[in-house]
Amino acid sequence: MGILFTIFTFTAAALLLVIITFLYITFQIYSGKSIKNPNYPPVNGTVFGQLFYLNRLYDYQTEAAKKQKTFRLLAPGQSELYTTDIRNIEHVLKTKFDNYTKGKYNQDIFTDLFGKGIFAVDGDKWRQQRKLASFEFSTRVLRDFSCSVFRRNAAKLVRVISKMAIVDQIFDMQDTLMRCTLDSIFKVGFGVELNCLEGSRKSGTEFMKAFDDSNALVYRRYVDPLWKLKRYLNIGSEASLMKNIKIIDAFVTNLIRTKRKLLAEERLCNGKEDILSRFLVESRKDPEEMNDKYLRDIILNFMIAGKDSSANTLSWLFYMLCKNPLIQEKVAQEVRDVTSSQDDVVNVEEFIANITDTALEQMHYLHAALTETLRLYPAVPVVNLRGTHGL
Repeated sequence: MGILFTIFTFTAAALLLVIITFLYITFQIYSGKSIKNPNYPPVNGTVFGQLFYLNRLYDYQTEAAKKQKTFRLLAPGQSELYTTDIRNIEHVLKTKFDNYTKGKYNQDIFTDLFGKGIFAVDGDKWRQQRKLASFEFSTRVLRDFSCSVFRRNAAKLVRVISKMAIVDQIFDMQDTLMRCTLDSIFKVGFGVELNCLEGSRKSGTEFMKAFDDSNALVYRRYVDPLWKLKRYLNIGSEASLMKNIKIIDAFVTNLIRTKRKLLAEERLCNGKEDILSRFLVESRKDPEEMNDKYLRDIILNFMIAGKDSSANTLSWLFYMLCKNPLIQEKVAQEVRDVTSSQDDVVNVEEFIANITDTALEQMHYLHAALTETLRLYPAVPVVNLRGTHGL
């Protein structure tokens, strides 16, 4: 009898807690939002409604934007404003850019993974990283090194896909491209061969999985009202996120310390081509500010900017080419004409050697196909900002 009473009491307490939580969240969602005020954009539901469309979220948001270019989704303590109106976009990203920041809400969500990198900071730190990155990426040494890395990994990609094609093996195009671009971005960023494409380095594969899983778990915080509690208790998705971040931190911190040691011993060669080596040189001017943790944050932010956007765009490009065989043939013919490789079977190394900056500038049809792919399937479909003065 005592056991039944204990179970009943526990169940009743849990149920009461759920009801109180639900009422609190509901109050936070609907209070003080000027729902029917015509001076504010119309309300199109709550952020929790997006949970039903997680597998096709951007399609759902696109359908909503076709009906109303600017609308609000209610969230606990705030409203989230969505707009596709080009006048609003210009206002936020250009005319009054300084009025809009990531804000504490977004920074709380991103900081565990991205730290003080460019995607998570505002003000002076954002300007410092933007200025430093602009300068470094404009240098001829880094541009030449990047082109060399991408050409080399493109050749590797061709060989991997050719082997699978010969045995008529089915493969995941997006996953393959993700591995290829991660290898390239990692080499450009850290000067280290990750070898995710060929799967020959276990630590690299573990890092890639931890990095991808962490990104997904961080973005789920936007629709999980209990994520802070789960982080505090170290349970569920937050426990998984912390475990993945530990793997990322250990891997990246080891690379930074190794590079720093080589730099101190003057053993870094090739003109310090990768981004990390160049930032390490820069860190000598302010070693306290640009410590290992800060460098880790900067590099990880550049990685996500380059890896996912490139791989996703290429995945959609190949999808669209498969859907439009006439366009596919025109692109292929232009590549053959520019590189003077008319044969169906060519030497991969010779072909890649012909893909120079000059050759790419002549591939106008390929450029148009890529541009149209980005228009239809943008690599960054949503830009997340908060106004410093509120909306």
